[in-house]
Amino acid sequence: MNQEVINLAPSNVWECFEQLNAVPRPSKKEERVIEFTKKFGEDLGLETIVDKIGNVIIRKPATAGMEDRTPVVLQAHLDMVHQKNAATNFDFNSQGIESYIDGGWVKANGTTLGADNGMGVAAMMAVLKAKDIEHGPVECLFTIDEETGMTGAKNLEPNMLQAKILLNLDTEDEGELCIGCAGGIDNTINLNYTEEAVSGGKVAYKVTVKGLKGGHSGCDIHLGRGNANKIMNEILLDAASLEVSVSEIDGGSLRNAIPRESFSVVVLDEERATEFEALVAEKATEINVAFAEAEGAIVIQAEKTVLPSNVMNAEEQSSFLDAVEACPNGVLGMSPDFEGLVETSTSMARIILKEGKATVQMLTRSSVDEAKDTASEQIEGAFANTSATFERAGEYAGWAPNPNSAVLETMQGLYTELFGKAPVVNAVHAGLECGIIGQHYPEMDMISFGPTIKNPHSPDEMCEIESVQKFWDYLVATLKNIK
Repeated sequence: MNQEVINLAPSNVWECFEQLNAVPRPSKKEERVIEFTKKFGEDLGLETIVDKIGNVIIRKPATAGMEDRTPVVLQAHLDMVHQKNAATNFDFNSQGIESYIDGGWVKANGTTLGADNGMGVAAMMAVLKAKDIEHGPVECLFTIDEETGMTGAKNLEPNMLQAKILLNLDTEDEGELCIGCAGGIDNTINLNYTEEAVSGGKVAYKVTVKGLKGGHSGCDIHLGRGNANKIMNEILLDAASLEVSVSEIDGGSLRNAIPRESFSVVVLDEERATEFEALVAEKATEINVAFAEAEGAIVIQAEKTVLPSNVMNAEEQSSFLDAVEACPNGVLGMSPDFEGLVETSTSMARIILKEGKATVQMLTRSSVDEAKDTASEQIEGAFANTSATFERAGEYAGWAPNPNSAVLETMQGLYTELFGKAPVVNAVHAGLECGIIGQHYPEMDMISFGPTIKNPHSPDEMCEIESVQKFWDYLVATLKNIK
């Protein structure tokens, strides 16, 4: 743990954050962080429950004189996105996150920071520990597996929570109150293809696309950043004129992150090697110009490598690359209700092609179910001329805004009183657990807020130090003033 980070204000929150970040907590492997959270509650002498799926609920009684207040549930998810730079030597399964201070921000050394949603979890831990704040009855709901399916929220039992108000601590712009979010669905394309043996007189290259910013495929999709899978596909399509054959593709990593890197192995006639190197260099210049405003320097290069034994059949390769090119990617529609808010998008998150099998994974988001379905149909249609199979899974509900929320009115007034300006009220183009929890508890009044976090789901993730103090002060004031 970094003592300099712990000493930041408010130290009670930053200390909890560093304690949490010492525990590996990848999605679907949350056993250690579930035990950590369970022990945390039990050590405080509080009622602590671990439900059948692994969610942890810790209940704290009201402070003296506030027993008649409406119970409030604070909610955040325990898991975090694991992303690291290619050159970073780090094992997420055994190491704690290495945080450091950079000016007004806390960052991590070559990996995701875990502020999404670790800052929310840390604030809940601080509330549970605190002896100097006033509040009514509080329940803290720590859910699991938010990042790869929201299975914790989906499997939450309807009778587990006693509260009537839910404060979700998982949005990433201090000064904003979120009252709605997009739903999502995973689209997976699987394809078996014919392999052909590599003949003599050939040379192989490893093609690399890296150095992109990546980011959250919901919150950052409108920023016009490059998609490494799409860029790689563009290069391979242009190289078709040189009769380049594909042996492998490995692009992207996580379903909900804009892919930052893609790698492929290709084979071509030895006498065309110089032409191919020139083509890749030309594409590198062209692509860097195209993304000059949205990205930094994108690394695109071709280096000779060991000749593989097999490549993809030429006809099937052409159909596959055409299908990937035809797939929608990025912003598909904007919200008519909130200016600047994306309504529908899709992201080509992952491509794996090797040894006769290819898989493409895409996450589609929308606050409108019909638009979400239409986008999935477009993806399926792009592969209609291939032998691919198409699967839709992991669908989760959006959260419909309620501008007449009673707790919203209270929190708007409190923010203005504390900070001298009104908060921004909006919705987000990301999947929050509020929509799913709302299906289990349809009468729950819900608001989401949090500190400022930039570049979540990427190694550039950072949390603004000043915003954490404001977030904490606002949370404490809200708990005190909910009647």
